[in-house]
Amino acid sequence: MSIDPIFRTPKETETRFHPAADIVLYHGDALQFVSTIPDNTISLIITSPPYNLGKKYENRVSISKYLETQEEIISQLYRILRQDGSLCWQAGNYVENGEVYPLDILYYQIFKNLGMHLRNRIIWHFGHGLHASKRFSGRYETLLWFTKSDQYVFNLDPVRIPSKYPGKRYYKGPNVGKLSGNPYGKNPSDVWEFIAKEWDEALWNIPNVKSNHPEKTIHPCQYPIELVERCVLALTQENDWMYDPYAGVGSALLAAIMHRRKAAGSEKEQEYVKIARDRIRDYYNGTLKIRHIGRPVYEPTGKEKIVQIPQEWSELFNTGADL
Repeated sequence: MSIDPIFRTPKETETRFHPAADIVLYHGDALQFVSTIPDNTISLIITSPPYNLGKKYENRVSISKYLETQEEIISQLYRILRQDGSLCWQAGNYVENGEVYPLDILYYQIFKNLGMHLRNRIIWHFGHGLHASKRFSGRYETLLWFTKSDQYVFNLDPVRIPSKYPGKRYYKGPNVGKLSGNPYGKNPSDVWEFIAKEWDEALWNIPNVKSNHPEKTIHPCQYPIELVERCVLALTQENDWMYDPYAGVGSALLAAIMHRRKAAGSEKEQEYVKIARDRIRDYYNGTLKIRHIGRPVYEPTGKEKIVQIPQEWSELFNTGADL
């Protein structure tokens, strides 16, 4: 999973879509931008849509109205997707009056009505987030991977992870004594926890982008570049088009650019568009702050004071008092 050297001749970030472009970032409504893209053009559509949570860039509406609006853009995304293309839709939960609405499940029928095929329901687990008080704290989101047809791009080798037992051999049958695994590693499965020792675990423990993450910007729901990288590598070929209809601060575009794909994005918030442009520029001049794919997640040694049980709690436990 090598990335191009950072120091390269910058490519122009354009504002309108045309086949000869390399990077397009449109400031405006996704539907308006999609209308300029020809049918069967995009190889990978990947995004994290607004969750209807009442953020400053959203107007909170009923869940039925929200899904109705999303259905309109999804039908147009289907139109521009290539026959061998993939659509990856990352969704969290919509919460209203303490009740959780699983958006991935609610979205599913929209895609099925278009005739799309669900290949994986990928679970992205992360270790940190807001703490709930009246239910268990949410620590995962889902990514629905749909294809437009049964003939689709899937490159497993670039995203394989090392086998746990590379020396394992067949113990019976016609291949007895031969190595049973793949020399390039194993399939990383559909639970992505992006855990730590640089690709040596089946679960990837990709930390979500919070205050100490090197990629953190002002965006409140920013997803990490490395979450997109696996999709880009597995589901596209070099020079294919990747499109993010809700581009935010450009994380998906950067994942595509890093791996020699063409990148398109649309975003309504002017401030986010500026940050995305700055990040693309920083990538080309070698100053982009990024958490490189496969980098171990920090684990405390146990010696840090912050991970030790405070004296006040120790005294409480010793007295046997109820919490």
